[in-house]
Amino acid sequence: MSGFNWNDLRYFLDVARTGKLVVSAKRLRADHTTVSRRIAALEEALNVTLFDRRPDGFTLTAEGERLRSVAEEMERAAIAAQGLVGDADRAMSGTVRIGAPDGFGSLFLAAHIGRLCDRHPDLEVQLVATPRVFSLSKREADIAVSLSRPTEGRLVVRKLTDYHLRLYAAADYLAAQAPIRTRADLPGHRFIGYIDDLIFTPELDYIAALGDITPRLKSSNLIAQLKATQAGAGLCILPRFIADRDPGLVPVLGKDITVTRSFWLIVHEDLRALARVAATADFIAETVARRQGEFLPD
Repeated sequence: MSGFNWNDLRYFLDVARTGKLVVSAKRLRADHTTVSRRIAALEEALNVTLFDRRPDGFTLTAEGERLRSVAEEMERAAIAAQGLVGDADRAMSGTVRIGAPDGFGSLFLAAHIGRLCDRHPDLEVQLVATPRVFSLSKREADIAVSLSRPTEGRLVVRKLTDYHLRLYAAADYLAAQAPIRTRADLPGHRFIGYIDDLIFTPELDYIAALGDITPRLKSSNLIAQLKATQAGAGLCILPRFIADRDPGLVPVLGKDITVTRSFWLIVHEDLRALARVAATADFIAETVARRQGEFLPD
């Protein structure tokens, strides 16, 4: 063990989670040659091969799998120590990464996150607003906002809010098309929706609420759908907390077409005691509660 460096486990654990040297190097703020060298040094010190190196990435060997469980225990102990001692000072500092769906992250949370930065000037806030599921166990984010409640994993979950969606179209589009008085009029119109095989969570598959409708304009990104709707490209189901802000968008068939979904706030159990993570999670929950009328206007 004379050549063993505890710090090398950080590099090992991140590559075990990502499977990619370049990706881990970015996350660790190092260059990929440094990450490769640290892993090689760890393998030499332990006299084992921890990864199978393949063109498509790194895969753990049996010895690597065994070391991963030990390394994760050590990581949990380090995080717990930081929560007990490192965060004891009054200054909130460090980095916290928030993973959120594109609509919630870009069109709601981004407008309010500055208040968190004002409260804690030494805190670095990273907002990853993209249509995907974030793995907290792989440390892809410290906090995740999800459309579904996870059913497994060492996670702390709380419901943020329900929210309503309705069918919308641009006023110019409606003025130029045949009138929509009932659901029976919908098939004669063009619809905007998600790409079927790129829907990252079943909660987004709400086109069935319209009946036998097939969108002809599709995007995996909610903001792209919103922009296309605003430009008069067709009708689209959109969250009310987004669409109701635009006076140029008109609800179609009003309350006759209403979809309800939920947002969940998720933190890994290992991180819940860290002051910066707890403060950020509380800020998100408080902000949503304060703006509850935007998510459930009725």
